[in-house]
This record gives sequence, structure tokens and C-alpha cells, in this order.
Amino acid sequence: MSDPTGNLFGILKLKIDRKFCVAPMMNWTDRFCRYFLRLISKQSVLYSEMISSGAVIHGNRQKYLEKHQDETPVALQLGGCVPSELALACKLVRSFNYSEINLNCGCPSNRVQNGRFGAVMMMDAKSTADCVSAMLDAANIPITVKHRTGVDESDSYEFMRDFVGTIADKGCQTFLVHARKAWLSGLSPKENRTLPTLDYERVYRLKKDFPNLEIIINGGISSIEESLHHLEKTDGVMMGREAYTNPYILATVDRDVYQSTLEPKPRRKIVEEYLPFIEHELANGVKLHRLTRHILGLFHGMPMAKAFRRHISENAHKSDADISLITEALEKTKAQLP
Repeated sequence: MSDPTGNLFGILKLKIDRKFCVAPMMNWTDRFCRYFLRLISKQSVLYSEMISSGAVIHGNRQKYLEKHQDETPVALQLGGCVPSELALACKLVRSFNYSEINLNCGCPSNRVQNGRFGAVMMMDAKSTADCVSAMLDAANIPITVKHRTGVDESDSYEFMRDFVGTIADKGCQTFLVHARKAWLSGLSPKENRTLPTLDYERVYRLKKDFPNLEIIINGGISSIEESLHHLEKTDGVMMGREAYTNPYILATVDRDVYQSTLEPKPRRKIVEEYLPFIEHELANGVKLHRLTRHILGLFHGMPMAKAFRRHISENAHKSDADISLITEALEKTKAQLP
């Protein structure tokens, strides 16, 4: 069905260019991290940590959903398996002005499995499609799905293809595919990010079979060069751990992926632009270490990077720590760091 503006399924079709995305990462991609990463790349699409539909409905909504307007474009990742709850969560999210809501169908952790969401949802495509349908009806922004190539012994290409096809029939147009299957038992969440074999070719094949869908590839991508290669065969790439541990890798995304004419910012300038945000958050009672932990990898691979990290990590938890700690860290490495 369509609304009077011609939008399929009544969804407001916001323009989101997902050629390069930063993955949702639990305990990492909080609002402080996202604000910092946005200083490095203006056009990358950022994803929140996964938040359960129950937390949105019953928890401290402001705490879980608050974000800065400068984070945009940013997607909220939801976890859940009850259509009515996911629909309500989508409605409650509206006032927070996210650009997209993403349904997590890829997390293999025991906690998530016990809630019957995450990767286990791939085992019942019809029920998952019902969830997506309810979200599409309730939301005024795009709904996307992040999933694996398979689960346990259900790891044939046909299994993934049918899962995507069933959900696409409900109107979902964008799928973010972690190019390895999930083991629901026997491996930790950390091992599930590294041990199952990556199968990029399977994601490429999915794009060929569904040319009208937007297919974003994820898993093990650690350079812009790799990203550009994947973009020859998919619509977008999603980078995870590398973007967090070595955030300056995002500095050339706008230029090399999005063809922006702006040159990358120097590392020191990024830190200096982060300082006013830190001051504002400190004034609101946020502890310094929650803000500084995300910047420790900014000088990754540079001379004296260890000194920068050490000065901050060893002192940010102190009760009297303030913004001067960061300027001191910059001064200690000024002669060596550009």
C-alpha cells in the first residue's frame, strides 16, 4: 500500500547513503562514541548499541535513546521478537529523531537467545517477517534488518536467501549481512565474531539474486581499500571493531567513499573539537572516563600513541579529573604527533 505522498508502506523515505556504516557494538557505540566518530567522518552512517524493545518501553527511555543532533545520520538498533512490542518501541522512538531503526537478527549471545531474539530469529523467518511488518506499520523512518549468513547447521545459501526473501516480501528494503554464520552454542559472542569462516561470496550472490534490495556487507573489514572492493559488488559496507580501535581510519571515508572534496582533519584538531562536548557533558554529571575511553585509539600506529593512551587511561577515573587531562595528554605528545 502507499500513502498520499507515494511512500510505500507509509514510511517516510529519508535519504540515507549507507555506502559506509559503523556497526552497532555493545558497550562501545554509545552516544559519546558516536559524537566523537562524527567529528572524524560527516557522512558515515553510525549505529547505536542494541537496545531491547522492553528497555525502550519500560526503562529509562531518555537514558537509552538520548543522542546529539550532530550524530545524524544515526540508526537505532532494536532487539526483540514480539511484533506488538517492537511496534510500540518504534512509536516511542519517533521523538528522538533517529534516521533508521535496525532489527537485530544476528547476535548469538546467551542473554539475547534467552529473550528469543538476535540470531535465533533467523530460524523462524515467518515470525521475524511479522515483527518487521509491525515495525514498518508503526515507524515513520526506514526499518532494516541485520543478520548472519546462517545459524548452526542451517547455513546453506538457500536458507539465507529464503530468510531475506520472506522479510523483503513485507516491505523491508535494506539488509545488513554479517558474512559469517552464528553458532548458538559452544562459542562465545567474541568467538562468534572471529571463528566462523567469512563468506563474502555468499553476500555478493545475495545482491545478484535481489538486485532491487540494498545489501550491506559486514564482517572482518579492516581498511578503506577492502571497503572499496566490496562496494564493487554490494551497496555498502559496515565496519566494526577496526573503526573503534583505530577510529582515524574513518578520516578518509568522506573523501574516498563519498567523493567529498573536504580533506581529512588532523588528529589533534579532532580532539580539540571534542573538548567543548566533553565540558558540556561533565557539567551535566557525566564521568570523564566515559567520554575519554573512546578516543584512546585515535593515534593508533603513531609515535608516542602509547603515551597519549596511558596518560588518559591511568588518570581519567580519578575524582578530580577534568578536561585538562586531555590537553595534558596532547602536550605530552605534541612534538611527535601531527
